[in-house]
Amino acid sequence: MGKSQQIVLEAAGREVVITNPDKVFFPQAGHTKLDLAKYYLAVAEAALRGIAGRPIVLKRYVNGADQEPFFQKRAPDKHPEWVETVELRFPSGRTAREIVVRNVAQLLWIVNLGCIDLNPHPVRADDLNHPDELRVDLDPGPGVSWDDVRRVALILRDVLDEYGLRGWPKTSGSRGMHVNVRIKRRWSFNQVRRAALALSREVERRAPEHATSKWWKEERHGVFIDYNQNAKDRTVASAWSVRPMSDARVSMPLEWDEVADCDPAVFTLVTAPARFAERGDAAAGIDAAVGSLDKLLELSASQEAAGLGDAPWPPHYKKQRGEPPRVAPSRKKAESAKGKGSGRRKSIHPLVTVANAERLKDALAGLERWKAKHPEAAALLQVDDILVDSMRGRSSTWTRIRINLRHVPEGKRPAEETPDPDYDPWREWRRGPRTSRAPKTRSSS
Repeated sequence: MGKSQQIVLEAAGREVVITNPDKVFFPQAGHTKLDLAKYYLAVAEAALRGIAGRPIVLKRYVNGADQEPFFQKRAPDKHPEWVETVELRFPSGRTAREIVVRNVAQLLWIVNLGCIDLNPHPVRADDLNHPDELRVDLDPGPGVSWDDVRRVALILRDVLDEYGLRGWPKTSGSRGMHVNVRIKRRWSFNQVRRAALALSREVERRAPEHATSKWWKEERHGVFIDYNQNAKDRTVASAWSVRPMSDARVSMPLEWDEVADCDPAVFTLVTAPARFAERGDAAAGIDAAVGSLDKLLELSASQEAAGLGDAPWPPHYKKQRGEPPRVAPSRKKAESAKGKGSGRRKSIHPLVTVANAERLKDALAGLERWKAKHPEAAALLQVDDILVDSMRGRSSTWTRIRINLRHVPEGKRPAEETPDPDYDPWREWRRGPRTSRAPKTRSSS
């Protein structure tokens, strides 16, 4: 086979090779890998503001935005000498050397690996133990409107102001919104997470009909404020990242006075460079607005004194001191009822998991089997009753499908069953540590 087609781009005084430049990364919009590289070249000053000097997880869409990605924490064995790395230690005890991007040449190099969006850690490479950013992820549940997201964002802004912090909003590039807060590098990951949890609960207190801090999805309503995005080893797509949406939507920084009326669909790979050229970066002042977590940690202490202890952590973390039982409330109640001799386990909540699968197609096949098994209930489902979630595992995404049985009369709701398939991305990890190796670099990028 002959040498693949390639194009060389000039950036930061270097020549960066883009292989397979005509490869279509966004089939519906028709954008190619070269279009993506040229986008980042056009907005590099703004895009680097969110990632410069930070370790970054390579989320590689080697076959385009409509295919499943894989996460690569470890830097490829073969990388240019001008690409920096730093060693991180994860909650599992494992370590890995991750890429650190500081200039546009390095940025284009990871784009060539198939990175569509950019996923940096909230720390700088020179101090990996003290985050300089608290991240608020406003995640709307099924059927929750964009108006609700904006409403919660504005309440969040007011809470941050009251606690002496400046929030910098941006569209997530999907259905939600992110608000980043620069902080002094004084607090540990656990303290930053505690502050984020206190913040989430305060917003929920002020807008109980529209916002929730509840970790278990069966307990949520409205907009979930994901405090666990501040746990160590979690990353969020940075500002100006192109997201793997069919329209190549961009995670766009906004002025606060834009939030009430903005439409996230207008910010795309095509339109964002023009906005940057005309208006600059709405988050240009973020590094100069460094705040303190002292007041939020005082709020956390007062919440704890009132009986609000810790909240659940992500599943791959060790059980934390003070953490509540790591089991969904409905399952805990069902198991308790079963232990009291209730016999056959019954679903006491309208949300049931029907498939956990390594691949989307396998999860969808499991959904069809569930429908065939329960045709009467399946006929009553509405479109937004079927929840398809792309979940993050240790090195790749996996798919969970749950069904909300709210439109099925209680007496006709199928009992909770073991999901089919029942993939567990953490099963191997729970067996204990073992020597890990970096995933092989795929040649199709």
